Amino acid sequence: MAADNSVTPQQWLTKQLQTDDPDMLRSMVKTMAEALMSAEAD
Repeated sequence: MAADNSVTPQQWLTKQLQTDDPDMLRSMVKTMAEALMSAEAD
């Protein structure tokens, strides 16, 4: 799965903070890992 480049990092973080997700850290790490893997593949 590729990272969603249609949202700025600030918009993404704001959305994460507003959802009050108890697994926010897990979601952030997953998104970062996906972005790194996508960048490496490119």
